[in-house]
Amino acid sequence: MKYAVITGTSKGLGASVAKQLMEASVHVIGLARGKNQELENADLPGSYKHYQVDLSDIEQTEATFQNIISFLKGQLVESLQLVQNAALVSPIEQAGKQDIAQLTAHVHVNLLAPMVVTNLWLDAWRDTDLSLVIANVTSGAANRSVYGWNAYGSTKAGLDRYTNTVALEQEMLGTGHKVFLFDPSIMDTDMQGEIRSADPSQFVDVDQFKNYKAENKLRDTDVVAKVLVDRLLNEASIQNGEYYSVKNIFK
Repeated sequence: MKYAVITGTSKGLGASVAKQLMEASVHVIGLARGKNQELENADLPGSYKHYQVDLSDIEQTEATFQNIISFLKGQLVESLQLVQNAALVSPIEQAGKQDIAQLTAHVHVNLLAPMVVTNLWLDAWRDTDLSLVIANVTSGAANRSVYGWNAYGSTKAGLDRYTNTVALEQEMLGTGHKVFLFDPSIMDTDMQGEIRSADPSQFVDVDQFKNYKAENKLRDTDVVAKVLVDRLLNEASIQNGEYYSVKNIFK
């Protein structure tokens, strides 16, 4: 059976990717702080199994993924994909005015958790014939400095470098595993709403993001998810270490 493990499936892009993979007969394991009853109750070719977890809690994250690995090792797995989608945008604030607890949670969810999970994942399937696919969701903010997004831009830049390095390692080791970046660009999500609610003193580009919404420039998550799902369903098309963006499709 084909399996995909996806973080951040309670809503937004993660929920859309999960549903579309289930429609394609992929069995999805979703992780989020909140449940997604729509996915759990869905009558689709692929099943949905949910794990509640706070990815900012690294011990909880490690224990949860160990449980997922134990579950999967008891299944007949012919294909296994990992989509690390969960992320935080807050704190949206200039350095020197940030809450330390919020900053710590941000770094844990956006960067440390994906590193820990990738480490567990590659180790868990080391002695198997499975060719793994890992997709890490990034952002254009990784490549440019934005006032108030010092945390978000830095963690996404760190995730990009980490992904590229792991891809290089897997290539040189000849494992056949593929690790790549997916940039969804701007979507109509709760995160966008959080960005629009920021004070201009915290985020000087807030009016630009308000205009994205007013001018209907935010893509629906189902539209964005289809771009990623089409790629995931055609594993042969995935290039190890590639940066794959929605902008490549909607030019």
